[in-house]
Amino acid sequence: MRIDMVTLFPEMFAGPFGDSITKRAVENGILDIHFTNFRDFSFDKHKHVDDSPFGGGAGMVLKPEPMYRAVRDVLEKTQEFAANRRVLIMDPSGPVFTQEKAKELAKYDQLVFICGHYEGFDARIYPLADEAISIGDFVLTGGELPAMVITDAVSRMLPGVLGDEDSAPTDSFYDGLLEFPQYTRPREFEGMEVPDILLSGDHAKIREWRHQESLRMTMEKRPDLLEKKELSEKDRDFLRRISRDDS
Repeated sequence: MRIDMVTLFPEMFAGPFGDSITKRAVENGILDIHFTNFRDFSFDKHKHVDDSPFGGGAGMVLKPEPMYRAVRDVLEKTQEFAANRRVLIMDPSGPVFTQEKAKELAKYDQLVFICGHYEGFDARIYPLADEAISIGDFVLTGGELPAMVITDAVSRMLPGVLGDEDSAPTDSFYDGLLEFPQYTRPREFEGMEVPDILLSGDHAKIREWRHQESLRMTMEKRPDLLEKKELSEKDRDFLRRISRDDS
């Protein structure tokens, strides 16, 4: 997968993308990440990319001309991906990013991220993108951090990125539930013991226990997720039973 970041601050990505899983994905040729500074596409000699808003108000607004020139340059240089790419604008107006969205985006051959800064975008910039995406209902300085978060989540869905191919399906939110509790050595620590089922060697029972614990964790900590999850009758019986036990 090719990823293009259109940003004023390419250097912000060095730390998160220069380490851990993302770094290995790049080294192994699974991810190909490129950066385009849209300041390089400004018309004037001072390289201005923003201006004061029409109608007055605080802050500065990103101008449309440099962004259009930058994004179009990326698209023209990567025509081989035109049939299967997505242009994303990082913006609080978009729907909140989810694990399902990460799975969807992982199917594209190219993602182009438009990262804003300052007070916001000139409204005429939005048509450049296929869609807007937010990572939550809070204020950030720019779109770089959301772009990093989405790239990290999407890259985990790509074949070969994780050392253990079974890791992604057990992550929280992968299938709409929180992850089950995990344990490692020692077996006993300060009076807290590893559940016996995990030491039984019965993998079918371990899978069932983990699924039920995911259901339990989700009901206790994020019950809103269960409203969106398609549950089996067995799952519903389990949730009703633990609800009765807790009452």
